[in-house]
Amino acid sequence: MAKMIKVTLTKSTIGASPKQKKVVEALGLKKMHQSVELVDSPVAWGSINKVKHLLTVEEL
Repeated sequence: MAKMIKVTLTKSTIGASPKQKKVVEALGLKKMHQSVELVDSPVAWGSINKVKHLLTVEEL
C-alpha cells in the first residue's frame, strides 16, 4: 500500500489569493479543520508547499 499523508486546513482562506484558494479546493478541502488523506507523491507535495502556511500535514 502507498504511503499516505493527512492534510488539515488549519487557517482560513479569507485574505488568501484566488490562486491559493483554488489550490486548497483542489486538495479537497472546503471547510476549516477538515482533513483529507492523500497519497504521498511529489504532485501532492507541490500543492501543499504552495499553501503550507494554511495547512497541517501528518504522515500516516
